[in-house]
Amino acid sequence: MLFEQVSGDIVAAMKAKDKIRLMALRNIKKYFIEAKTQPGANDELTDENAIKILAKMAKQGRDTAALYVSQSRQDLADEELAQVAVIEEYLPKQLTAEELKAELTAIIAEVGAASAKDMGRVMGVASKKLAGKAEGRAISAMVKELLN
Repeated sequence: MLFEQVSGDIVAAMKAKDKIRLMALRNIKKYFIEAKTQPGANDELTDENAIKILAKMAKQGRDTAALYVSQSRQDLADEELAQVAVIEEYLPKQLTAEELKAELTAIIAEVGAASAKDMGRVMGVASKKLAGKAEGRAISAMVKELLN
């Protein structure tokens, strides 16, 4: 389970005195604990939900780094991207553009989509199937391209 893995890695980061890694791991654990204690979660966190949390954290980190770069604060951007790199270690391998196209082509055939009107149905299946393996923006852009 990802929760236990992150908890163990926090101890290793403390022993290694790796500040950036420790900060990122503690932040991950904070979000995991919040998810476990939400009403209806029954103090459980599935790896599927953990991956969704990690993907969201990685996206937010990249967006924050881009904001820092636009404000000429490369030092803060570098720190943010270092934390994103730690988060991404726990995510499944990201799909290449070719792999994403192949997956989406199969999903389109499976759903029976023929035009841009069917994009919602395709995105529903694709978002679940490709969670953590590709960004929502990339999936959406590729689906639009394939359906037009």
